[in-house]
Amino acid sequence: MARKRIGVMNTAFRDGFQSCLGARVFWKDYRPAVEAAVAAGVRHFEFGGGAMFQSAFFYCGTSAFDVMDGFREVVGPDVTLQTLARGINVVGLESQPSDVIDLHARLFHRHGTSVIRNFDALNDVGNLVFSGECIHRAGLKHEVVITMMALPPGCTGAHDPGFYLRTLESILESGVPFDSVCFKDASGTTTPRVVHDTIRAARLRLGPDVPIRMHTHETAGTSVLVYQAALDAGADGLDLSMAPMSGGTCQPDILTLWHALRGTDYDLGLDIDRIAEAEAVFKECMAPYDLFPEDRLVEPRIPWSPMPGGALTANTQMLRDNGILDKYPAIIQAMTETVRRGGFGTSVTPVSQFYFQQAFNNVMFGPWERIADGYGRMVLGYFGRPPCPPDPEIVRICSEKLGLPPTAEDPRTLDDANPSKGLAAARQALAEAGLSSPSEEDLFVAATCGPKGIAFLRGARPIGVRLKQPVAPAPEPPAPPTPRTWRVSVSGQAYDVSIDGDSATVNGRRYEVTASPSAGGEPPSGVATATSVPSPLPGTIVKVMVEGGQRIAAGEVLVIIEAMKMQTEVRARTPGVVSRVLVRPGDQIRAGQPIVAMAA
Repeated sequence: MARKRIGVMNTAFRDGFQSCLGARVFWKDYRPAVEAAVAAGVRHFEFGGGAMFQSAFFYCGTSAFDVMDGFREVVGPDVTLQTLARGINVVGLESQPSDVIDLHARLFHRHGTSVIRNFDALNDVGNLVFSGECIHRAGLKHEVVITMMALPPGCTGAHDPGFYLRTLESILESGVPFDSVCFKDASGTTTPRVVHDTIRAARLRLGPDVPIRMHTHETAGTSVLVYQAALDAGADGLDLSMAPMSGGTCQPDILTLWHALRGTDYDLGLDIDRIAEAEAVFKECMAPYDLFPEDRLVEPRIPWSPMPGGALTANTQMLRDNGILDKYPAIIQAMTETVRRGGFGTSVTPVSQFYFQQAFNNVMFGPWERIADGYGRMVLGYFGRPPCPPDPEIVRICSEKLGLPPTAEDPRTLDDANPSKGLAAARQALAEAGLSSPSEEDLFVAATCGPKGIAFLRGARPIGVRLKQPVAPAPEPPAPPTPRTWRVSVSGQAYDVSIDGDSATVNGRRYEVTASPSAGGEPPSGVATATSVPSPLPGTIVKVMVEGGQRIAAGEVLVIIEAMKMQTEVRARTPGVVSRVLVRPGDQIRAGQPIVAMAA
């Protein structure tokens, strides 16, 4: 009896990079590995979309479209290249209006894409219909997605086989065109039993001819069991990666699953020795890159706080950048509550980032004292309908702190009516930046990447790729300070004065030097004293809102800080006058660092 051929999509060059390196990697460095994988017989790659799109502009100093074009050139015209899209969010963290969603599909087709995998983190099918129609209309294959995760222990109401089958029925009833179905578990927390029962029911509902693919991560240590369960239930495609971007926070390795399926009825259809040779090339390509311990590890407690592999390392890297990696255990523990009370949207971008950002705020500023914009807008309904109603108390807090009412409006309708969104707004922003004849690619970058994308188009090429640092030689011990000597004249009398550390020699006689505050150190009555306003968290200064000499009121915004993909306003607690602004846009600051000096 012939073994069943299982389709394999190689995720090493998109999800692997996002899960291990926060998608910060240079195309020129991994191009030889792509060539080796093609030579080894791989005919289906995930090559773009997701975080790989914005990361190219933000950290790699290159255009994501150029990378996509280069990838297609290497693999040739017949290999299937797939990207990842977030429904109405396309490749950003914010939802987009109709014209941007349509342009996304046309541009990705233009730049080498064969298939777009299209998901909505809330499993709100309304967010998939228009985007799916655009993908289909652009001449691409549409892989529609049902997103999965395990709820934290003790939670019920969604993310079980019944919930996933109801979502599938909604997709079928909507009439959205699709070519295949993917069950996507970005956090790797769904249990093998739930996967088996869900895919078995889906196969019965869809019939034998609709391709069903399973996607998971090794983060919780159960990926091979999950894939075995999916195959036994009727899945015919799996996502697999290659070392060194496999296991841990990534998909399991092609070699690993090949071994797990030895002696079974399933065949990956690959020459495993040639795959091993391609992995050796890939390891050599990635040797200069700095991998962190959490990239490689299985984390048994992930089911309590389902952080996706593709977001976990991006978040720990941002914590490292800001010098607060020690806060990670507390943040990930606090994330459990943000999931429990947030309506059970699937922990996958952008919702996973919303969960983490709110947990970050809860740790840094106190529980629910500061609401992350994305989290608040999610529970209020501005991204669509969550699987379950969020905690009413959290809805009230988010509404009060963000100044927004809850809504049941379709988010795309709201975005279409928002003059600050869409291609017209992007064109205006580019014109204000001095870019008066933008291409469609430029407009899309401005719409989905915001000010950072516009800065790139103006010539900024920031590099945030983490490469291993060469071992520096031990520094030479500092030379002892050289005494400084002066000829000093006081009332016509000459003195030879030499200063050496804490001592002074005057005309050959040695004295100890001490320093103390001058008498009358307190300022005279009626003279204002300056006090500094400290930064409440580490980050990057995005904008300074005040200047020296300006009189401000209590609560007025002084500066805006970006940290963890959030912008935080630092406000004056009391009225006063700005004595001096101590920071500039672009400055990296630490928590507690003075940013503005104030006088009463």
